[in-house]
Amino acid sequence: MIISVASGKGGTGKTTIAVNLALSLDNVQLLDCDVEEPNAHIFLKPEIKGRSSAFIPIPEVDEAKCNTCGKCREVCAYHAIAVIPADKNGKGRVLIFPHLCHGCGACSLLCPQKAIREVNKEIGVVEIGVSGDMQFVHGRLNIGEIMSPPLIRQVQDRINPAKTVIIDAPPGTSCPVIAAVKKSDYCILVTEPTPFGLNDLVLAVEVLRKLNIPFGVIINRSDIGDDKVDKYCQDNKIPVLLRIPFDREIALLYSRGIPMIQEKTEYKEKFRTMFAEIEKEIL
Repeated sequence: MIISVASGKGGTGKTTIAVNLALSLDNVQLLDCDVEEPNAHIFLKPEIKGRSSAFIPIPEVDEAKCNTCGKCREVCAYHAIAVIPADKNGKGRVLIFPHLCHGCGACSLLCPQKAIREVNKEIGVVEIGVSGDMQFVHGRLNIGEIMSPPLIRQVQDRINPAKTVIIDAPPGTSCPVIAAVKKSDYCILVTEPTPFGLNDLVLAVEVLRKLNIPFGVIINRSDIGDDKVDKYCQDNKIPVLLRIPFDREIALLYSRGIPMIQEKTEYKEKFRTMFAEIEKEIL
């Protein structure tokens, strides 16, 4: 079973939920797919056993073969290629913008002159380790890189189907989130009872419904703000899986990099009960 933990916005407690849920269960693998700002390792303190570079294929043009026909530019859906037509001296040029390239391979496949080949560009690193009995995988996107979905997919290539997999997804509702959650059997949306929390929860719900992924909501800091998130969930028949009230002790534990179930042991049973309810819904 693959359970992703996501949120429409940052700062709702998504990583807190993912880490403590994983620690509450047996036979677990945790994947931190928030590759731009991975932080699950701060709480789990895993022993890293393996490290491998992550690459994306980028086109490279052989100018001796290229006749600047422009086919590569036409087939590039991401505008990562520009073609400067041949001048009166018969010289043209193809410009590649690596940060826009998604590595789809269309340009090299469809080039009439076979003038394009793909070369690997390193975009980050995937690290694999253990934290107690838990398997741990996360990705780190290189500084300055903007294309995180390829790295997220390479993190997910390490999914162990023999274990319960918890995925800590990036915040928001854009391409990285979709890449992280689309293999999930179930998604937990973490929100807070504020206008911003509700606005971004609505966006996240729309994404998951498009992807046809079952989901439920955890309301963090549930005793602050207003009751509009509760009303929204009730009106849209969205299950509220758990409510976590604002607790200064939890905040202090978080600031020290300590999972809350180590001190607030009652939450371990709450997470296990919630997981059992999710299993009933999807199995």
